[in-house]
Amino acid sequence: MIKQLPISFEGARKGQVRSQFAALCYRMRNGNLQILLVTSRRSKRWIVPKGWPMHAKTPEAAVLQEAWEEAGVTGHVTGGCLGVYSYAKEMRDDSVTLPIIALLYPVEVKARAKSFPEAGQRRCKWVSRRKAIKLVKEPELRRIIRDFQPGIQPASA
Repeated sequence: MIKQLPISFEGARKGQVRSQFAALCYRMRNGNLQILLVTSRRSKRWIVPKGWPMHAKTPEAAVLQEAWEEAGVTGHVTGGCLGVYSYAKEMRDDSVTLPIIALLYPVEVKARAKSFPEAGQRRCKWVSRRKAIKLVKEPELRRIIRDFQPGIQPASA
């Protein structure tokens, strides 16, 4: 059972916290789970595809759109939200860092395109669960990846 870690934003004022939807892109190879990580555009750290809520799109549709734009992924969402993780997002003008909560959805990858909107801006890498846990920075995201079981929906906490 996945248990949500507490989320806190030290020093954040009301109205500053923003939300995003994120994709835990995965596939099974020879019975082993593989996770697709991408690099962020600016800091080049390893992350999962994610983005802002989109007008008139469900969270699942937004996740699939972000997975396509950032990693060239086509696939389908295989369940509801796996959990929530937090991080600090540096905005483009560098003068503001926003606290973000990201809702993570599982996306089973059917194919990856060589050409996609952000292909020249990011690297993508298939890794084992253990390697994904080592590469991502956010503790809540590491916990969700650790506890993720494809095809099994987490019980409500």
